Amino acid sequence: MKQLVIDFQKCDAGRNCNHECEMECAIKVFKVDDPAQAALQIKAYEDGGGKAVLCDQCGDCVVVCPSEALKRNKLGVVMIDKQLCVGCYMCIGFCEKDAFMRNPDWIVPHKCTSCGVCVKVCPHGALSIQDVPEPAVRII
Repeated sequence: MKQLVIDFQKCDAGRNCNHECEMECAIKVFKVDDPAQAALQIKAYEDGGGKAVLCDQCGDCVVVCPSEALKRNKLGVVMIDKQLCVGCYMCIGFCEKDAFMRNPDWIVPHKCTSCGVCVKVCPHGALSIQDVPEPAVRII
């Protein structure tokens, strides 16, 4: 399964970074010039560490979607079918990683789909798309 991974040893989000990854995601994927609407959010800590708010493609959300709008694609990435999504936001409330986000102008929530546009623009090489094993279903 494909997953976006961040190496906080390389990430410079709190110091000399313009958050190019978030901006690129917002512009290329969502057509908005607002990094706050990106599908990944990088939070830097003073000690040099950080936290990435993004989808790790665990898939736990798939079983709670009442309209069956969440499904894995052939790469194992959890995708939202905009035609089926009814905007109930169960996925937002359910996700323990806070990976689903909501733009107040859109009905359908959004999340990282490990597309890789952010990887190409990171000036520090901190982002990568990696193949990881698909996790076992925890909720049935």
